[in-house]
Amino acid sequence: MGVISEKLPKIFYGGDYNPDQWPEEMWNEDMRLFKKAGANIVTLPVFSWAKLQPSEDTYHFEWLDKVLDLVAKNGMYVCLATPTAAQPAWMSLKYPEVLRTDEDGRKRTQGKRLNYCPNSSVYRKFSAGMAGKMAERYKDHPALAVWHISNEYVEGGYCYCDNCAKEFRMWLQKKYGSLEELNRVWNMSFWGHTVYSWEEVVVPSNLNGDNRCFQGMSLDYYRFMSDSLLECYRNEYDAIKVHTPHITITTNIWTVCKRLNLFDWAEHMDVAAWDNYPQMGEAFYNISLRHDVIRGLKKGEPFMLMEQTPSQQNWQDYNSLKRPGVMRLWSYQALAHGSDTVMFFQLRRSFGACEKYHGALIAHAGHENTRVFRECAELGAELNRLGDKILDSKCDSKVAIMMDFDNWNAVELSSGPSIALKYLPQIEKYYRALSTFNISVDIVRPDWDISKYNLVIAPVLYMIKPNVAGNIEQFVKNGGIFLTTFFSGIVNENDLVTLGGYPGQLRKVLGIWVEEIDALPPEMKNSIIVNNPIGKVDGEYECGMLCDLLHLEAARALAVYGKDFYAGMPVLTENILGKGRAYYVASDPEQRFVNDLLKYLCDSKGIKGPFEPTEGVEVTQRFKDNMIFTFVLNHNTYSVSVDLNGKEFRELLTGKNISNSLILEQKGVAILLELFV
Repeated sequence: MGVISEKLPKIFYGGDYNPDQWPEEMWNEDMRLFKKAGANIVTLPVFSWAKLQPSEDTYHFEWLDKVLDLVAKNGMYVCLATPTAAQPAWMSLKYPEVLRTDEDGRKRTQGKRLNYCPNSSVYRKFSAGMAGKMAERYKDHPALAVWHISNEYVEGGYCYCDNCAKEFRMWLQKKYGSLEELNRVWNMSFWGHTVYSWEEVVVPSNLNGDNRCFQGMSLDYYRFMSDSLLECYRNEYDAIKVHTPHITITTNIWTVCKRLNLFDWAEHMDVAAWDNYPQMGEAFYNISLRHDVIRGLKKGEPFMLMEQTPSQQNWQDYNSLKRPGVMRLWSYQALAHGSDTVMFFQLRRSFGACEKYHGALIAHAGHENTRVFRECAELGAELNRLGDKILDSKCDSKVAIMMDFDNWNAVELSSGPSIALKYLPQIEKYYRALSTFNISVDIVRPDWDISKYNLVIAPVLYMIKPNVAGNIEQFVKNGGIFLTTFFSGIVNENDLVTLGGYPGQLRKVLGIWVEEIDALPPEMKNSIIVNNPIGKVDGEYECGMLCDLLHLEAARALAVYGKDFYAGMPVLTENILGKGRAYYVASDPEQRFVNDLLKYLCDSKGIKGPFEPTEGVEVTQRFKDNMIFTFVLNHNTYSVSVDLNGKEFRELLTGKNISNSLILEQKGVAILLELFV
């Protein structure tokens, strides 16, 4: 990809600014404070559609002209956002069809944001019109560095209006071609729901029952809504590209959620970007996983951290302050996992409405004499000294975790076997184990080329889409190690069970047949018994939630259940296929088992982290040319010593040479560049 903007070939540092919420006489003071904090990028005007277009035929860009000129005058650049996440009140009043209808069938009134119907032709016309006018007006402005379309798509939910129902039917006709095929893939013979005309197809909402009744229908509606919102994005994207073909365009993904098929979206984003808002006390490896998901969307290209808060958030039950050092630590954590930006929401704290208590560079006090401002300014100075050293460097992983957003939806739409089964926590469990050993992980789509990896993990790969089973089988035959878990290989892309025995299309590569699936209530547990140690995998471990009762075909058992009527049946299996091996974990094990198993598998392939693990310390690497940048992040509340394996490094944040060991204070950060003698 290269750098995000040739105009600003360094780490972007800055964030959202809402000058239209403040009198013009304050703008110069804001610029002074932004510069003092080391900011080089300002995002605006994200929610200013009503200000820019007060009526259907009236536009007021003059105030925005002044702000862009002021930013340029102060040596900073602009991430120019289209303000289309919140339509003006006049539009909702004159064209009520733009308003979203919720899952209960209620037409929303004007308010909040992301409150439009994504299939409204009126909304699409006006949003593309605004994007095009902005691009035409500012295409040659010296401050323009990057485009940011709308804001946090789907945060407002899906739409279930009559127009969406009409467009859904057209989408289905294009996808399936005939009613016969539609009835087949949705299994509409169940409960006598066969349809004989397209008009009989309804959207799955709370008006017609639980959306788990016909999972194929609900799954397709999720796909349709993701596509509909993507069309809104592409509508603006195309309008902008006409005028600024060489400027990067993106949108800020609203966390890692199942509501959008992000792999599809990434194909139309010049750079992936997202907003990182962890809870206080969130495990650092779960934050890292989400960074790696975003990096994975563009197959390892650097991404943008578009938003984080300098301090507290405003929508959680307990909006705690970020303790000293945490903002800096989490900023470098984003860089460590592939971001080329550190950006905030927001730069000046709002004084009214629902985000007035959301953290900002400039607090309500209005000056620089605050802890948060000092921390931000110190980080800005550090990033400025770092310059372009790590810019456009890449992560390099030998381990991948397969992730699929359709699979996520399908698992959690399923009417069984357990309400406790959630997709993302299963991915987190295996990612956590690898993070414990400082092993880099790529997040990949199941149908991508995985030949570069030594180990591929696919927790709960319930849905097997076309070409996926063959992709996995070829990977194993060529010498790779593949691991999957219970509730995998059950259905096809339409959520129809693959008949002939679980795990369906994975049966050959795994060498097993699953006869039954036992769902255990939370208070009920089973155990995993390992009689012959496999590396550190030894003794007894706890398992629960789901227990597959399986039979060996080509595979061999490495561990068995310790309890219940299926005591002695396999719970961990290994199958040799070609030059590689495939493993199946038939239950939901405790974390200790996952750690021990993945340590054994990584050791067997010579996969290891840069340094020996230290509890609470995260170590990652980025690569560029012949340079390796090693990030060491201390998430502990106490100082640590990290063994550097006798090597000598230049620490880039201090400029000092370090050898043998590194002492990091609590929440401390180091970026090491190895010195080759």
